[in-house]
Order: sequence, then structure tokens, then C-alpha cells
Amino acid sequence: MSDDLAARVAALELQVRDLNAREEIRVLRCRYHECINEGLSAEIPDLFTEDATLDFGYLGRARGREKIAKFFAQVPVVLEFVKQFIHNHVIELEGDHGRGWSYLEAKSVSKGTAYFVSGRYDDEYDLVDGAWRFSQMNFEPYFTVPFNEREGWAQDERLKMARREDH
Repeated sequence: MSDDLAARVAALELQVRDLNAREEIRVLRCRYHECINEGLSAEIPDLFTEDATLDFGYLGRARGREKIAKFFAQVPVVLEFVKQFIHNHVIELEGDHGRGWSYLEAKSVSKGTAYFVSGRYDDEYDLVDGAWRFSQMNFEPYFTVPFNEREGWAQDERLKMARREDH
């Protein structure tokens, strides 16, 4: 009986470790977006391992914390306003390493023009000195399109409301 109990406790300990790791990685991903949304770009490099890589496609690439810091220092220069929302974060773990992906929906303003942005993050995470960090962050932009109120869905909704009022 004690062997069975010891095995069950060991299995539960592994399960708790796995659940804790997943939650810490979710918080890491959310912290990244909080830094972007709140203009805390100087804090972003601390979310990465020393030798991490960043690949944002046509938006740019960087390797190592120093270059990642330079990359994100440009965010407030390029974007007057940005709010990002993350969806469907999936995490796969293998010990002290993990992989994950999530989808981005964002609203931003650059040079006075409002944009809708959508894409996917593909990440790798490593447990370093007891804390999960990004070891690789890849972003695949699906689209970045200017919002034009006259052509957007807001106009469609106004037309529907006007038609209802006419009847």
C-alpha cells in the first residue's frame, strides 16, 4: 500500500509541477503584452534568456537581450498607441523546455493612422534559475490593415440602424 501511495504522490507532484509551469508561462506571455500595452518596453528584455532569438518577419529580427532591447525601444517611436490582445495560448512542455503558440489581435496608431493587426506567436521557453523565459519568439503577421471608418464594419452598423429607424 505504501508503494502505491508513494507512486500516486509522485505522480501528483509531477502534475502540480506541470500545471505550475504552464501557468508561469501564461503569465510570461501576458507580461510581455502588458509591457507592450503599458509602454514598458524597457522591461521586455528581462522576459528573455540571454541568448534568445526574436523573429518578427518583415518587422525585424534580433538575437540576445541587448539587441532585443534595441528592437523594442523602437515600439514607442513607431507606434503612438498600441493595445494587444492574446488568444488561444497553447503550451507543450518537456521538462525545463517548452513550446507554445498564441494568436494576436491588436489595435494600433502609427503616424496618425489607426490599424488592425492580427498574427500568430510561436515561442520556445526555458526554465532559467527558477524562472521561465522566452528563448525564442517568432511572430507571423497575418495582416496589418488601416482602419477606415467609412469602409469598416462601423459604417455597416450605422446603415443598419438608419434603416431600422426609417421603418
